[in-house]
Amino acid sequence: MNRATLRAVLTPRLGIMLPLGFASGLPLALTGGTLQAWLTEAGLDLTTIGLFAYVGLPYTLKFLWAPVMDRIVPPWLGHRRGWMIVTQTGLALALTVMALIGPSAGAQIFAALALGVAFLSASQDIVFDAYRTDLLKPDERGLGAATWVMGYRIAMIASGSLALIVAARLGWSSAYLCMAGLMALGIVTILMIPEPEAARAAPQSMAEAVWGPLSEFLSRPMAPALLGLIVLYKLGDA
Repeated sequence: MNRATLRAVLTPRLGIMLPLGFASGLPLALTGGTLQAWLTEAGLDLTTIGLFAYVGLPYTLKFLWAPVMDRIVPPWLGHRRGWMIVTQTGLALALTVMALIGPSAGAQIFAALALGVAFLSASQDIVFDAYRTDLLKPDERGLGAATWVMGYRIAMIASGSLALIVAARLGWSSAYLCMAGLMALGIVTILMIPEPEAARAAPQSMAEAVWGPLSEFLSRPMAPALLGLIVLYKLGDA
């Protein structure tokens, strides 16, 4: 690692990416594999457990409400941090409610809560990505993304393996309460970090929020080829 790269890694802007990446990755398994393990132990039938996979749809469809979050500026903490605190607080509360009621409250109620967690998590990813882009300089974004992913992967271990260990020893409610507590750490991080100084002003209308970024992207050279690459790259997973 050369000196320029080392200096970039040690900047506060890069350091912020680790806890934010952790906060971004924590809810994923809690509405996926970890949740399915809880449902299996609770005795739900395989059909119902399979239908719970649809609670992950917000991660795919988040582009639909991303312009709304770009258009509306919360009345506290600024454009990016305001939405971040809303989603983080909502996630901590939703996970707490899931822990307290459990699947015994009814599959439909529990599925609605899990869907709410996934929706808030996907919304959080929208504003986190915007914050990272606004805060980091162009030459820092590669390292910033790598640091972010490292925090994300650590969070997936916590909400996967660690949650299962806690559940085996103390029960599922305790495991989800523990994860809600870890999510609350993200709230502390958000209150401590700065609002980006170079943040783009909020769009003046929904039309500008929707078509402005889209037309700007499509005007770039090789934009259709890049979209094609993304589709073909993910085709194997789908």
